[in-house]
Amino acid sequence: MYLAEQTIRGRKYYIIRDSLYNPGSNCWQSRDLFDLGRSPWEYIQYPGGNAFYIEECVNERLAAMGVQYDICELEELFWRFIRKEIRQKIEPFYCRRRRRSRKTDKKNLAEHQVQFFDKRRIYYLRCGVVDQRRVGRLPLRHFTGLLNKSRDEIEQYILQLEKSLHPREYKQYVYAIFDLQRYFKASAARSIPQALDQDELDRYFIKDLCRLQKDDLFWAGFAGRNGLHDYLVRYAVMFFDYEFDGGSAWDEYLQKFINSRRFYRPPSPKTKIAITEIVEIFGETEENLQAMKKSELTRLFRQKAHELHPDKGGEHDSFVRLAEAYKELLRKKN
Repeated sequence: MYLAEQTIRGRKYYIIRDSLYNPGSNCWQSRDLFDLGRSPWEYIQYPGGNAFYIEECVNERLAAMGVQYDICELEELFWRFIRKEIRQKIEPFYCRRRRRSRKTDKKNLAEHQVQFFDKRRIYYLRCGVVDQRRVGRLPLRHFTGLLNKSRDEIEQYILQLEKSLHPREYKQYVYAIFDLQRYFKASAARSIPQALDQDELDRYFIKDLCRLQKDDLFWAGFAGRNGLHDYLVRYAVMFFDYEFDGGSAWDEYLQKFINSRRFYRPPSPKTKIAITEIVEIFGETEENLQAMKKSELTRLFRQKAHELHPDKGGEHDSFVRLAEAYKELLRKKN
């Protein structure tokens, strides 16, 4: 069993579901067991002290559906909705024999049981790796949590893992899991997608998103829907409504680039770059630069970086000054 979340008109609804193997279609499918509505906590009773139990109507419904489970498995689904003070007190002692993932005969594991898109998502969420070239070399045991599950259960499982992402990671996460770096030859594509042509990147993302939408093998056992699948809509939002993080990874790349080019020459003393030079570099007035949001400034910087980067035929010194001007503008906006 698993607890599924659905967002309808901005409100969350919860349903207890399970996954069953369908021999006829040769795939796993999900089914609804109990609709908890918007308030799962209403099915939790507190008789006194630190005790709690799930209302009998839930157990009766699951029994009528022929579901086999133990009490810990059911209470684990409601764990996050239990009163915080009670969770804190019983956590050290509660259900020490919590259920493990379904046992799988490792001798019969087949590589095709896990979709490559699922592998890339798990790889990033657990390791934070943008460069996905090694994901195909990982043993299947790293992905056993995805086996013997319906597409809906897999999506709900990954949805919970994605809640640990910070919004500034969203676009980078989508860039990694769709492996968009494969479309670009520049070395920066593996770690600094900010420096790529963003219009071209948008086109490749839409292309891959549509391809995944039409992949019948990926959606096997999942009821078809008109338009983009709800489970894919969130990736479109992450990609188009957020910008790449201009934080530590990007700053580290710039500093490494500058240091590598200065290795054979005496480093110049660090001085603040004058606003007149910044205006000249970016080709914008001081008022426009001050009025820009960070996302707009980053977009302007990417355009200039694409023109001045040495890999594109630009001059080293010009690119370094551009990077320093960009960092100075970000510093003033913090």
